[in-house]
Amino acid sequence: MKVAVLGGGPAGLYFAISMKLRDAAHDVTVIERNKPDDTFGWGVVLSDETLDNLAANDPVSAAWIREHFAYWDDIAVVHKGVRTVSSGHGFCGIGRKQLLVLLQKRARELGVELAFETEAREPQFYMDAYDLVVASDGVNSKARTALADIFKPDIDIRKCKFVWLGTHQKFDDAFTFIFEETEHGWLWAHAYQFDPDTATFIVECSETTWEKFGFGAMTQQESIATCERIFRKHLGGHALMSNAAHVRGSAWISFPRVLCERWSYRNLALMGDAAASAHFSIGSGTKLALESAVALAEYVHSEADLDAAFRKYEDARRTEVLRLQSAARNSLEWFEDVERYFNLDPVQFNYSLLTRSQRISHENLRLRDKEWLDGAEAWFQRQAGSNVNGARAPMFAPFRLRDLHLNNRVVVSPMAQYKAVDGCPTDWHFAHYAERAKGGAGLVYIEMTCVSPEGRITPGCTGFYAPEHEAAWKRLVDFVHAETEAKICAQIGHSGPKGSTQLGWEDSDAPLKQGNWPVMAASDVAWSPQNQTPRPMTRADMERVRDEFVAAAEMAERCGFDILEIHAAHGYLLSSFITPLTNRRTDEYGGSLENRMRYPLEVFHAVRAVWPAGKPISMRISAHDWVEENGVDPLEAVEIARLLQAAGVDICDVSAGQTSIHAKPVYGRMFQTPFSDRIRNETGIATMAVGNIYEPDHVNSILMAGRADLVCLARPHLADPYWTLHAAAKLGDRHVKWPDPYLPGRDQLYRLAERQDVMTGKV
Repeated sequence: MKVAVLGGGPAGLYFAISMKLRDAAHDVTVIERNKPDDTFGWGVVLSDETLDNLAANDPVSAAWIREHFAYWDDIAVVHKGVRTVSSGHGFCGIGRKQLLVLLQKRARELGVELAFETEAREPQFYMDAYDLVVASDGVNSKARTALADIFKPDIDIRKCKFVWLGTHQKFDDAFTFIFEETEHGWLWAHAYQFDPDTATFIVECSETTWEKFGFGAMTQQESIATCERIFRKHLGGHALMSNAAHVRGSAWISFPRVLCERWSYRNLALMGDAAASAHFSIGSGTKLALESAVALAEYVHSEADLDAAFRKYEDARRTEVLRLQSAARNSLEWFEDVERYFNLDPVQFNYSLLTRSQRISHENLRLRDKEWLDGAEAWFQRQAGSNVNGARAPMFAPFRLRDLHLNNRVVVSPMAQYKAVDGCPTDWHFAHYAERAKGGAGLVYIEMTCVSPEGRITPGCTGFYAPEHEAAWKRLVDFVHAETEAKICAQIGHSGPKGSTQLGWEDSDAPLKQGNWPVMAASDVAWSPQNQTPRPMTRADMERVRDEFVAAAEMAERCGFDILEIHAAHGYLLSSFITPLTNRRTDEYGGSLENRMRYPLEVFHAVRAVWPAGKPISMRISAHDWVEENGVDPLEAVEIARLLQAAGVDICDVSAGQTSIHAKPVYGRMFQTPFSDRIRNETGIATMAVGNIYEPDHVNSILMAGRADLVCLARPHLADPYWTLHAAAKLGDRHVKWPDPYLPGRDQLYRLAERQDVMTGKV
């Protein structure tokens, strides 16, 4: 087979090697525009696992590479003058130039033709002249660009600027992150050793800081001198160096995140950064490239033809690439927004950095460095005012808000039951909420309880508007307070345009088959074409509904609820004012965010005036409408939170979506937590995180990283009312309070957990 490889980086060279290993008769040519020793960058990061995979493919080059590895196990984070070190991370580094030299040597040894200083022609030329063409020509791939209508690349130029430098200063004890504040903003360095004498030193900053320094107009030497001044106390008198003399200008660039819809066309396949790029902050780009090279070479030989080989290549590699790109996206976004975290304590800042990609979980950190995590957990407990000395999972730290004191940070989310009769909670509700209050969570929500009959979502929704409602809710609250340590929250709301609909397990959000009541909202925008068009609220409507919220709050107080939440999310009445998707008003309640927030804040102020001063009030918001344009986005959600904070709201319950049938949410583990994170760390208001949170690890990582103050779980509590107590047993925490009649069950659970630990060698 006659093979052309466009691009002489690690991907192209290793693919050429892999092809010749499988059939020495292949005629393989690597075409590279640069000289053999030209390379952008200094060291690359691999892992022992990757090298084991390479050894299975080519033991010779793997052994050569291993001889040149620099190993380190620690990560050091320098922040606010404090150097925090954690262990157990296991990295390997090698100079990119050294890696290329070794792969070039191996390729020549196997008979690969290497054509350096050769500009590649249009891909069509090679596709006509060769049996197989592999374009591994980097993030700026000429082949991909020439066939963009085929490959359909999605290229996202990210916000930060970075420059890839080197130094003879030693960073051989740890992969080191250094954060420095300057007169023009923050800069940070990613530093790691890759041979006995040299370390990579990547300098990164926001585009605003980059512009203020004028880096774009500097020569490379001017840029290097500025970076040396900024990081001089970390360089020990050593210089910074560039090996990008072949690059014009200052060599600063923005990272392009690349993902192609297709990776192959006829007899040409994309590989490495040409097909998909992974941000350098997770050190997986070279790993992806090398492993993709092995996979494609194998499939070319195992499948019947190139079409079948390319299909298998894409199917097999795309999942792995997307997984790593997701982690890389999380990591690069953390660095893009890192300035919001600089007010965190160094302990919490370090934890946030270590868990930024979501590849490292709370308990995984314990496996890596138990001593460090124990210290971090003890710090978290001290900050929370815990009376338990030493390490304890963050989910079991106390939390105080005004006079409310919670024993832990786990919240049972509000979950509609649709079992009320004329708005009155029944024995179902008593059993449902009593069980979850006994289950160990610090705070239990009741479902959104409506302020009027017309404000119900469905005929099965509960209310706060009749004497029998008050009696039923008070019975529940009295039980929770008498028999458990949980606190209980009343969430009050009005359905607005989403009212008069069927029960949740019927045709959800669809109008009733009969007996519909009229609905109203900020504007005459129906939830869907099949739903009623709501009546735009008049000022008289607004005053009446405001007073209904006040009456509901007064009833909740007489019942003894510990905290109140006003529901202003998910497309219900107050939400219909906040999002421009449904607020089309031209009066003082429409248009600008301040106007759209006017009525929800009016309701809040009226409720706050009658709610006891010692009891907190939360507001639930949709922090993202998940639409392309015109809706609330995370940036505006921060401004919404600022307005809530200024009004005196104590905590923001940060949800998202359910405001439009056109929403396109991006689901995943903890998928709404970034909105809570941003609001909390940019405004300082306390937050609750929600959304596909289902493991103790999730809860602990969210809290320990400072992404929220409380963590809400819904479906896990539907499946297991005792989720918190079971989580405590799983974590070996014996400080949680079980109901006295259940103590024998508790003791057996702990015995079984201890036996399992002994069997698996965890003790």
